Amino acid sequence: MSHRCPALPQLLNAPQVDWSALLAAAAQGFDCVTGTIHRTDPQSGLLKLIAHQGIPPQALPMLLPKIDSIPFGKGIAGCAAQRKEAVQLCNLQEDLGGVAKPDARKTNVQGALAVPILGADGKVLGVLGVGKMQPYDFTQAEIDDLAAVASALAKVI
Repeated sequence: MSHRCPALPQLLNAPQVDWSALLAAAAQGFDCVTGTIHRTDPQSGLLKLIAHQGIPPQALPMLLPKIDSIPFGKGIAGCAAQRKEAVQLCNLQEDLGGVAKPDARKTNVQGALAVPILGADGKVLGVLGVGKMQPYDFTQAEIDDLAAVASALAKVI
């Protein structure tokens, strides 16, 4: 488990999972102000939002319906799910590759990283994403550490 999130073991062993607290611990461990956790819905196959933090209040009413259910392959979280690997953008505001959806820019997030939450069988159980308000290239060590957090979440999601 990642050394960046020392509170994670205690949060994971709580009688009831507090997804917002888990997300806050993960975001803080990576010096991020925003984050999301999506869980794969077995009926629809969509990524369903179970926790979010740091989305600007003025963007929340417009953005929440768009991030509540995400198809695999759409946006940063959907691409991480489809590829079964980490997806990062140094600057979401200037993404020319088409990974970031236009409305995602309204969050003002720039550096973004999403990692799939994979089950033991390799099935995508969800996606964990974090973001910074400035351009940022996550290091391979940070990507690996966030993937370790996602792996720990796989046991409770």
